[in-house]
Amino acid sequence: MNQDFYEVVPNIITGKDLDYLSDMFEWNYGALKKTNDAIESVEDETIKEMLQNGYNLFNSNLTKILNILNEGGSNE
Repeated sequence: MNQDFYEVVPNIITGKDLDYLSDMFEWNYGALKKTNDAIESVEDETIKEMLQNGYNLFNSNLTKILNILNEGGSNE
């Protein structure tokens, strides 16, 4: 069986990759906005803290996605 593998992965983002990243961005952005709205409307500090942790996670995910897009698929 002949398998072709890249010795070095090319620094590209395919259309399929871009669709996936776009979906991930939209989902995380929507979750970030809803979580932010919830934080502002909740009075219980324990729940606020949990929501803030979620907000931070969604924000981190958005940053990672934007970094991937800015790098153009570069692994560096």
